[in-house]
Amino acid sequence: MTAPTTTTSTDVTAVCHVRAPLLLEPVDRQIETLQACDSEGTIDDLLLRSWPKEIALTDTSPYQEALESFERFETWAADRGVSIRPPFQERTTTSQVTGETTDLLVTPLLCLELYADDELVGVFPHTDEETEETLTTDEVIASLRTGELPTPLGGTQEHDSSWTATTTDASDCPDCGESLIDGQGLFACPDCDWTGTVSETGQFVSRAADSRSVEREVAPLNTE
Repeated sequence: MTAPTTTTSTDVTAVCHVRAPLLLEPVDRQIETLQACDSEGTIDDLLLRSWPKEIALTDTSPYQEALESFERFETWAADRGVSIRPPFQERTTTSQVTGETTDLLVTPLLCLELYADDELVGVFPHTDEETEETLTTDEVIASLRTGELPTPLGGTQEHDSSWTATTTDASDCPDCGESLIDGQGLFACPDCDWTGTVSETGQFVSRAADSRSVEREVAPLNTE
């Protein structure tokens, strides 16, 4: 995990979501520590939000704000390459009266989201499924208490840039298969004298073919 950064030069807002009522001592202890961080200035703002144990995944649920928060958490986790399932879970319940089934979101006892200068930088706890490492709220709150902004697991996905590097890295002549010489964007083959450039799609284009294309575009119309 990357080393955490200090919070002194960044406005840090912690939003703590908890199940109500708060009956478990560990949850109370974590909230008390967050309140101490707020009063001591290691975080700039602390917002407390409550949600029920289970929320119906419907448009008519009275807890739409909590569902929107969950969607925001899922988006962040996907971008980061980590998972928030668990602590969040989904299950299905069936009414014994109507037989209707309802999908439910099961919320964690405590979930913490951190903002740095109004940008969402972390949702905790979460897990890196590749390494099976989990960053807990206890660890995050301990970092905040010392004035450090914890760094989430995982990392930003960059599929597009890696694809570009792959498609433009080919260096074999399309005519004879020998290695090309790159002359600052103009490629030349020393074996068969092929010359050309790379198109926007990452394919080699013969300079001769490109010249013929230009000639066709500028050739005057035959009016006879």
